[in-house]
Amino acid sequence: MNGECKNKIIIALWAVRRHNDCNNRSMKQLIILLLAFMMSARNHGQTPHIIDSLNVPKQAIDTTFSRPYALIAGGSKGIGYALAEAWAKRNYNLILIARHWDSLETAKHKLESAYGIHVELLSYDLSRDESSVEIALWCYERNIPLKVLCNVAGAGGSRDYLATSLDTLRYMVRLNIESCMALTLALIPLLEKNSPSYVINVASMAGFAPIPIKNMYSATKSAVIYFSYSLHYQLKDKDISVSCLAPGPVYTKPEIVAETRKQLGKFGDKMARTPQQVGEKAVRKTLKGKMIIVPGFLANVMSGFLRILPKKTSASIYNRLGKG
Repeated sequence: MNGECKNKIIIALWAVRRHNDCNNRSMKQLIILLLAFMMSARNHGQTPHIIDSLNVPKQAIDTTFSRPYALIAGGSKGIGYALAEAWAKRNYNLILIARHWDSLETAKHKLESAYGIHVELLSYDLSRDESSVEIALWCYERNIPLKVLCNVAGAGGSRDYLATSLDTLRYMVRLNIESCMALTLALIPLLEKNSPSYVINVASMAGFAPIPIKNMYSATKSAVIYFSYSLHYQLKDKDISVSCLAPGPVYTKPEIVAETRKQLGKFGDKMARTPQQVGEKAVRKTLKGKMIIVPGFLANVMSGFLRILPKKTSASIYNRLGKG
C-alpha cells in the first residue's frame, strides 16, 4: 500500500464521519475511494485476501429487509463464538471473521442450525494493514445493516517480552491493538447510519495491572481498555455505545486451565468462567450501556482492587506469583 492510497483512505473515512446523517452520497464517495485503494494495491502486487461465505457477487445479498447484523472479529472460537451465539439468540444475523476457514464453516453451520439466522464468513489475518479497509469495503458495498461490532481477535501465548522475537512482538501489537482501532474507525460511519448501535472491545483483567510474566499481553490489553474508555465518550453523540469486556480467566483451552490452576489454585477455578457465561454477560451488559464488563463476582472484586492498587505494588505481586 503506497502513502498516497493510505492518505486517501484516511481522508475518506474522516470525511464521511463529519456527516451526521451518513447520506448516500458520502457512502458512495467512500466506496469509490476505497475501490481506488484496492485497485492501487493490486497494481502494486498486493492481492486482497478475502473469502466470501457465499462466493457470490454483492448484488445477490439482499439486506434491505433483513435482520440487523453483528460483526465479530475473531468470532469462530472461544469468547468470539460465545458473543456470536449471544447475538444470534437475540435474532441478529452475523458476520464472522477469523483466519481459518474450517473453524469458520463449523461455527456457521452450528449457529444457523440452532438459531435460524444467516451467517456471513470472511477469512482474514487481522494483523495485516489492509484487512480493516477490505472488511469495511465488503460491508459498504453490500450496505450491511450493521448495528454491532465486536473486536475480539487477539494473541496471548506463554512466551513473553524478553523471550520472544521482534516479529512476534509486532504481531501481538498489531492484532491486539491496531486491528481493534483500525476496524472500529473504518466502520463508524456504518454503525452511525444504523444507530443505536454497539461496540464491544475485548480486553482482559490483565489490562488493569502490569504483569511482568505477561508484559506484552497486559500492556496491549491495557491499551484496549484506555481506548475504550475514551471512545465511549467520543461516540455518545453518534448514538454508538462502547463497552469493554475485561474478563478474568476464561477456560477456552486446556493450557489456560492448567496455567490458572498453577498460579491461583482453587481461587482461580472459582474466579474462572466459561466462554458462554462471558459472552452472555457481555451482550446483556452492553445493551444496558455498561462501560467496563468483568463477568463473575470474584473477578469483578479483584478487578476493582487492581484498579485502585498502585501499579508498582500490583506489578510486584504478579512478579512473585510468576516465580512461585
